[in-house]
Amino acid sequence: MKRLSPAYFALVMATGILSIGARDLHFPALASGLFGFNVAAYAVLAGLTLLRAVRYPRLFFADMIDHRVGPGFFTAVAGSCILGTQMLSMWHSAAAAGAALVFGVALWIGLTYTIFAAFTVKLRKPPLQEGINGSWLIAVVAAQSIAVLAALIAREGPPALRAQLDFLALSMWLWGGMLYVWIISLIFYRLTFLALSPEDLTPPYWINMGAMAISALAGAELMPNSPDAPFLASLSPFIKGFTVLYWATGTWWIPMLLVLGVWRHLVRRFPLRYDPLYWGAVFPLGMYAVATRQMAAALDLPFLDFLPPIVFAAALAAWILVFAGLLWELGRPLWRWFESRRP
Repeated sequence: MKRLSPAYFALVMATGILSIGARDLHFPALASGLFGFNVAAYAVLAGLTLLRAVRYPRLFFADMIDHRVGPGFFTAVAGSCILGTQMLSMWHSAAAAGAALVFGVALWIGLTYTIFAAFTVKLRKPPLQEGINGSWLIAVVAAQSIAVLAALIAREGPPALRAQLDFLALSMWLWGGMLYVWIISLIFYRLTFLALSPEDLTPPYWINMGAMAISALAGAELMPNSPDAPFLASLSPFIKGFTVLYWATGTWWIPMLLVLGVWRHLVRRFPLRYDPLYWGAVFPLGMYAVATRQMAAALDLPFLDFLPPIVFAAALAAWILVFAGLLWELGRPLWRWFESRRP
């Protein structure tokens, strides 16, 4: 618990989006099973995080203002909103989803103006190649997860709040896109102009793609709301164009990240071992599958229908592998204790 990674809510993000993808692809038993697991995982992680903040406050807040690990706290925002999306789709409970949205927005505000303000005013700052990595883009994912959930509640929740929720969704969608431009510019510069070692190429670099996938999903969820929101209708061509832009950018990243993964593990022989950061690599795959399906439906692009099942299968396989690594990591202390007791 003392060393609990702030980015561990990526497990909730990854499991939640796989559950949503399973529902979309008509695997109800898998979707329900993953949903139940996710509720339990969220409760356990929330409890452990709260205990860590109470028992080790200095370490907890030191992580929050650390350039390398601080952005990982935004996984709690994204995890909360993705769980809220599951509640809306599985339980059909706008009230539960609304509570998740309120909590996610409050958490996003608190983290945004704590973490980025601290990064700005702290006296000792790491050089760019040590201070930035793909986990910074979880801040984009957090904003877009709010946009997705707000758009869905606007469509299925109370009519009296429809305009406000649609405006919140649109604003967060636009802000998330702007933040991606800022951060990816620094990441692209770091990757292409500064020395890169296998240790530097951490799994959260897959968020380069995942942040664009969830941005495309948010745009696709905004489109059906246009008939009930005149300000969305007037922006319809803009929303459609940027949704495709986000999807295309995310698609571009997939071969690049695969090539870099081959370089890291096969060429430079970096060992493949469990790391909680690998949940940040599972999530983008699941999100790409869901985003592609929703965008294809919203824009009437049936020639893309072959992609979601393929990418979903890859995401599910990745989830199983990482979960097996988690079980192995949790079981190692027990196994050592058992071995020590043997005569």
